[in-house]
Amino acid sequence: MSEAEAYTLAYSPCPNDTYIFAALTNGLLPDAPVVRVALADVEALNDAAIRGEYELTKVSYGAIPYLMDRYRILRSGGALGRGCGPLLIVRGGGARRLEDLRGKRIAIPGDRTTAFLLLRLAMRDSAASDFTPVEMRFDRIIPAVCAGDVDAGLIIHESRFTYRDAGLESLLDLGDWWEAQTGLPIPLGAILVRNDLDDERARTLDHSIRRSLAFARAHEDAIMGYVRAHAFEMDEGVMRKHIALYVNEFSDDLGDAGIDAVHGLFARARAAGIFEASTEPRFV
Repeated sequence: MSEAEAYTLAYSPCPNDTYIFAALTNGLLPDAPVVRVALADVEALNDAAIRGEYELTKVSYGAIPYLMDRYRILRSGGALGRGCGPLLIVRGGGARRLEDLRGKRIAIPGDRTTAFLLLRLAMRDSAASDFTPVEMRFDRIIPAVCAGDVDAGLIIHESRFTYRDAGLESLLDLGDWWEAQTGLPIPLGAILVRNDLDDERARTLDHSIRRSLAFARAHEDAIMGYVRAHAFEMDEGVMRKHIALYVNEFSDDLGDAGIDAVHGLFARARAAGIFEASTEPRFV
């Protein structure tokens, strides 16, 4: 495939994404499709997917119901697992229960993120759904909570490893909440393929993502420079923890458990009136 025929691929600069895609992005896989890559924060990717900008893109599961007219879900490359959910954080001496946040301002990393979807479900269960969400980029949430600009913050990505350093506390682990409610792993982000790519090409790309991850695991020295270059000057230890948590067996293939988890998330969101009744995920 020539450069002119390359597929467009978008993902976040977070270490789990750059780790998975490094080999594919940098031409380290013989006979793999050529990709032209764009990196952006996940909420920016969610917005771009609404416009159908990229043939392959990482998005939040919370955004997927608005994208099924343009995209299908690939089985590899996403973020899904256990013990990896978003955290709701507060200052010390602040709110102790979800109910304490009624009418309060909560910083969120985007209104189509899975994190915000989970928070809405949990707050609804606690009869505390009348909070005020304040959108901001994920890396600005901890400073906003510390400064008192918001009453609480919903954190994702590497922030779950650093919030204690800022003197903040976790009020609720939404991953623990989800797993206690359902017994299922938590679906956070997925790789989508645009509908103008047929199933044969989609499966080739899915296989290439799986090959890229296998290469990263077998040849970390060849790809970690790329990961570090996009890690927001992240501490090496935090970066390694991030990869270990979010890159797992579900990154290779969702499998039956992963697909059940996605259906479970959609079902709960439909029951809560957040997703339309007809909304169902579509997989390649």
